[in-house]
Amino acid sequence: MNELLTLTIRQVRDLYARKSLSPLEYWQAVEERIDAFEPYVQALYLYDPENARAQAKASTERWQKGETLGILDGIPVTLKELIATKGDPVPLGTKAVELVPAAEDAPIAARCREDGAVIFAKTTCPDYGMLSSGLSSFHKLSRNPWDLSQNPGGSSAGASAAAAAGFGPLHIGTDIGGSVRLPAGWTGIFGFKPSQGRIPVDPYYVGRCAGPMTRFVEDAALSMEPLSRTDWRDGTSLPPNAFDWLDLDIDVRGLKIGLMLDAGTGLAAEDEVKEAVMAAARLFEQAGAEIVPVGPVITRAMLDGLDNFWRARFWGDIAGMDEERQSLILPYIFDWAKGGAHVSGVDAVRGFNQTIEMRKTCGKLFTTVDAVISPTNPVVSYPADWASPTNDPAAPFEHIAFTVPWNMSEQPASSINCGFSKSGMPIGLQIVGPRYADPFVLKLSKAFETWSGGVARWPEPPKG
Repeated sequence: MNELLTLTIRQVRDLYARKSLSPLEYWQAVEERIDAFEPYVQALYLYDPENARAQAKASTERWQKGETLGILDGIPVTLKELIATKGDPVPLGTKAVELVPAAEDAPIAARCREDGAVIFAKTTCPDYGMLSSGLSSFHKLSRNPWDLSQNPGGSSAGASAAAAAGFGPLHIGTDIGGSVRLPAGWTGIFGFKPSQGRIPVDPYYVGRCAGPMTRFVEDAALSMEPLSRTDWRDGTSLPPNAFDWLDLDIDVRGLKIGLMLDAGTGLAAEDEVKEAVMAAARLFEQAGAEIVPVGPVITRAMLDGLDNFWRARFWGDIAGMDEERQSLILPYIFDWAKGGAHVSGVDAVRGFNQTIEMRKTCGKLFTTVDAVISPTNPVVSYPADWASPTNDPAAPFEHIAFTVPWNMSEQPASSINCGFSKSGMPIGLQIVGPRYADPFVLKLSKAFETWSGGVARWPEPPKG
């Protein structure tokens, strides 16, 4: 492992400023890591090392002249394939979509370019971003760097695999039910889903957020300044903020933190997962926080209603396709979507109304606690070629009960590694804060990272 890849963005920038490291030299270290790992994890789409070298060279010249563009100048970054970059097709992870070059950068891509980031690749995702898996009809199968037989999660599958493997410090994913946090938990990285609208997205939708996926909490926090700049294309975009995103100090004494070990529905948390989360809770308690057991915020009716609504919505998107194009969609996704053909308009609205019920239960819980901690994922891992932990299109969302309520309630939430299973796979701790209290969640995450020893392990590339 090249020691340069173990540095935070701030440390790399300090080396740039002292002219003891150039963006081009740093990129070369990242490129070598990608060469060693990418043939196995298959995390990247449109990877262009030659163009990355050119971007890094231009950044090197800016640093030499003292004319940098922003805080991400010279920092290698990937964007999830669903995030449009001008001139590149957006296949949405599926063979069913025509490959038409995007007319303009999406908000996130635009902010990264404004800052001078080295955007060297897009990252893979499943068809339409609809799975918590690296399984796709368009992309190669993405795998977990900790064990290539295992799933990296999704739908920000390539982003999590790239971050875990050490392909640079910053990877941007999207999250509508857990698609940043779930893969972060399964690959042992830090994933942050901010309050809805904090990072503008296009297209925007109920519960849809974007967020940084990194090895260090500080790197995610640093990225929030450029990424959270407002953009009119997102109708939920929040007003400009004046947060000091790098102020990560916090005293947790007196905070009341809810400990949720039962999601209320879906897959129950495995024993190893619960043990790791309870150990994390003890660290908060030792630092002076009050740990309060809390009940679930989601019910079977809520999850099934959301399932009905999402099926109906997605079926509406693809029903007009000719049969030849429909046949190109990943069968698991298509079989799930076909159920939407039988959902009435009334039932679809009733399903959507369950998102309001989730918002109510989440809001009520936060009248009694300052934050909530829980498992990110209920299970330790599952095979790389499975579409989900159940691998059953009739039960597609059994694994998102800990994560999806906070999308619907628009609250910030993170996933941070809190240990490893006996099989050597990472386990994720979810930390949730009040709506719009994004810096608070980052502070709690940084505190836990410090107490737990931070990034102590990195996966090694397969031999041969």
